[in-house]
Amino acid sequence: MKKYHKINTIYKRAMELPNSPVVEGLWVSPEIEMLKDIAWTGTEKIDGTNVRIIFDGTTVEVKGKSDKSSMPEFLRADIEAMFSPEKMGEAFPDIPEDGAICLYGEGYGKRIQKGGNYIPDKTSFILFDIRVGSWWLTRESIENIAKILGIEIVPIVGEFTLESAVEFVRKGFTSLIAHNKEYPAEGLILKPKVELLSRGAQRIIVKIKTGDFRKSITLEEYDSKAES
Repeated sequence: MKKYHKINTIYKRAMELPNSPVVEGLWVSPEIEMLKDIAWTGTEKIDGTNVRIIFDGTTVEVKGKSDKSSMPEFLRADIEAMFSPEKMGEAFPDIPEDGAICLYGEGYGKRIQKGGNYIPDKTSFILFDIRVGSWWLTRESIENIAKILGIEIVPIVGEFTLESAVEFVRKGFTSLIAHNKEYPAEGLILKPKVELLSRGAQRIIVKIKTGDFRKSITLEEYDSKAES
């Protein structure tokens, strides 16, 4: 099962400038600019390590972002204990002909990044997406499967336009899942309320990270630097 696709921020970066700041107003693609005023669903971006749970109807594999990615053994052991073939079979009674089932999420918690703020005494897995064969499941289906498996799912923070999402993230907000109730959230992952694909059949999905707006520049500032 393929690794999770790259998620771009909504603005391009000025790679030629120090610290490669995002340029507010310089949209990452024409599709994103065209869709900036529609309704987007924002979920909390979790600061962890990317994990895939792959199920072929018989066996369960726990893998990192790619097949070559390493994973701390303590994290792998904790996650493997969460997913038995029997429980996965209950959640997915039918295996698609065009491939296996893959749950995408974050391994997070103690000793993972600053994850002790999320969970102070252990590690765990939090779900953010599911692919069944060539199909990406809807949020409603993902929630239902998470309930069957008894696992956490990234919380919905709200519904936004992209520009209102930028202002929300710029102000900063606290994590909805962290044990430390004052822990700042890393940002938002945003999908159109009705999910869409680009002309190249890529998912329309973006991220807005709080840290990006501590060093962002405006389009006017970028233009003036380019002219100087």
